[in-house]
Amino acid sequence: MKAFGKILGLVLLGLLLIIVALGFALTHLFDPNDYKDEIRQIARDKAHIELTLNGDIGWSLFPWLGLELHEASVATLAKPTEPFADLQMLGLSVRVLPLLRREVQMSDVRVEGLNLRLNRDKDGHGNWEDIGKAPAPAAPATPPATTGEPAPEATAQAEKPAQPIRLDIDSLTVNNARVEYSDEKTGKQFSAESIQLSTGPVHDSTNIPVKLTAFLSTNQPVLRVRTELNGELRFERALQRYKLEDMKLSGEVAGDPLQGKTMTFAAQGQLLLDKAANVAEWSGIKISANQLRALGELKVNDLDKTPQINGGLSIAQFDLAKFVDSIGQKLPAMAEGSLSKVELVSRLAGTPTSLSFDHINLKIDDSTFSGRIAVEDFAKQSLRANLKADTFNVDRYLPPKSAEANSATQVRQAEVASTEADAMAGAGSTPLPQAPTKDAWSNERLLPVERLSKLDVDADLTFGQLTLDKLPIQNAALKATGQGGLLTLENLRGELYDGNFDAKGTLDVRQQVPTLSMQTQINKVPVEKILESQGKNPPIKGLVTLNSNLTGSGNSQKALIESLNGNASFVINNGVLLNANLEQQLCKGIATLNRKSLSGEPRGKDTPFQELKGNLTFRNGVASNPDLKMRIPGMTVNGDGDVDLRVLGMDYRVGIIVEGDKSDMPDPACQVGEKFVGIEWPLRCRGPLELGAKACRLDNERMGQVASKMAGERISEKIDEKLGDKVSPELKNALKGLFKR
Repeated sequence: MKAFGKILGLVLLGLLLIIVALGFALTHLFDPNDYKDEIRQIARDKAHIELTLNGDIGWSLFPWLGLELHEASVATLAKPTEPFADLQMLGLSVRVLPLLRREVQMSDVRVEGLNLRLNRDKDGHGNWEDIGKAPAPAAPATPPATTGEPAPEATAQAEKPAQPIRLDIDSLTVNNARVEYSDEKTGKQFSAESIQLSTGPVHDSTNIPVKLTAFLSTNQPVLRVRTELNGELRFERALQRYKLEDMKLSGEVAGDPLQGKTMTFAAQGQLLLDKAANVAEWSGIKISANQLRALGELKVNDLDKTPQINGGLSIAQFDLAKFVDSIGQKLPAMAEGSLSKVELVSRLAGTPTSLSFDHINLKIDDSTFSGRIAVEDFAKQSLRANLKADTFNVDRYLPPKSAEANSATQVRQAEVASTEADAMAGAGSTPLPQAPTKDAWSNERLLPVERLSKLDVDADLTFGQLTLDKLPIQNAALKATGQGGLLTLENLRGELYDGNFDAKGTLDVRQQVPTLSMQTQINKVPVEKILESQGKNPPIKGLVTLNSNLTGSGNSQKALIESLNGNASFVINNGVLLNANLEQQLCKGIATLNRKSLSGEPRGKDTPFQELKGNLTFRNGVASNPDLKMRIPGMTVNGDGDVDLRVLGMDYRVGIIVEGDKSDMPDPACQVGEKFVGIEWPLRCRGPLELGAKACRLDNERMGQVASKMAGERISEKIDEKLGDKVSPELKNALKGLFKR
């Protein structure tokens, strides 16, 4: 037995030596470089690719099946002269015996200088689509003859599912690789250059350290990104689970969109793809981009159907204005310090076509918002917003007036100031102000019609306090919708200075010229506060109640005002005409009829009134007001005139009637007696609308009619006194009528 064992051992040793000798002979006596043409033909016939081998082929057989290629390129058979991939060197080796057990045990795999070129032509065909495809065979000249024999039936044999190959690689290294993509139809190009990839040992169900760096670039827009990725990759093929743990992505972005600026970014977290459960997750999210810092988590379900996104996002307080500037962008001009404190906490939900932010807690400077914002359809830009805010100052975020508007305003203010200086005395001794003729409105484009025509919006906003045009509005609410170019203001309401307002209307941009329709109700709001908010010196005080229904068309302030049509009614209660003394105007009229001169200087004081009301009819920017009435203690004022909104001017004929209050007048020359009761004293009010009653002067033209009437009444009194009962009443009336004509 010992001899048999010895002989068997010698036989096995001899066989091993023979195998080693054969391997040595194959690797040293057989040179694969002598068979390059055969290898190329095998690549054409079996893999359907055009393989070019410009460099040497190095190889080993046992115990490692090793291969090393140099200067190789690959092309499709459709375009064999246009390689889509080439490399400088590929080196790998595989243990021979584990292959028999369907195990791939490889040493270090190295790829040097890989260059992959992907191209889509003008017809939309990609060169990668022909990889592995055999050329289409030429059509035969004559159809093949058919026989009556039935075609042999293919026998389908149930194949046993192949067991997965076990993968075992010591490491994978890719150096200086490049991938480029171009689209001839759109002109777009994308490239990834200087790709460096290195991994640790690659095994199933174990963590694999991975490091990847690359430079990415595009030409539309011109953009360049330096990026680096680190993490531990884990794949469990049997469970179809893939993880990238402790993922850290960082880099810098520069290019045309950033206007010469650079954005530094970083992202961290745990990535999971579970194909069996059709779930993907990104947990422990940490994101930074310049000053912006965010945390969150995302989960995607139903990967095999319509993916459903859920998660949460928290953005720490940051300076949005500085962030936008740091990435080369510009915000609209607004007050200094605006958007300096912004933070957000929200839940996320979405699909490939929609995204919603739910349970929002958004802080912008001194304001806090809560509610929901959603884009229901990206393609249609369907925006939905339901928000509540404690306080919000809109003025802080509105752009200042343009240079043209400021210039027009300054000219207007200078004109009004000059006229007001002349009229300030209010005694009626200065000439009647001229009617304004200069435009008061801007010609600048007012509405972004193209964007509004595509808008699909449904907004419901409420504010504890809203500041708009310097007006502090309490409990403000806005509900608006827009679709297909028709924007509807369903409701805009709020409380203002112990009063309230309510407005609704539509904006139609479906036509070439936008059309605006607005209905407004204002109830007991101080009119002077509204005027002061517009930067005007109010000529009047009082609580205004206004109802209006107006329409206009155009895309500038000037066009809208010049096309303004509709009607309105107003009442101002418990008011004051500021710096305008109607009593002094009346005093001058009485002194004129008394043929006396006023002995003192006019006392520039206000005129209080109980009520001022009227109805307005708007036609192309001019409001007719035929029934202006004002009640002043002891007097009634009637007016008939126009307000020209195009130049913010007015022209009224006003009559003051003394109703019996014969209190002392400010000057002895105009004491009121019985003979002046019931007389309508005429005034003419003309000039800038901002002057109000300061633009009123005694109407000398109509004063002659009053004087004639007064003279006729005095003659009638004398006729009665002289004739008494000596003549018939008919004759006396005829004589009185003669002098009253």
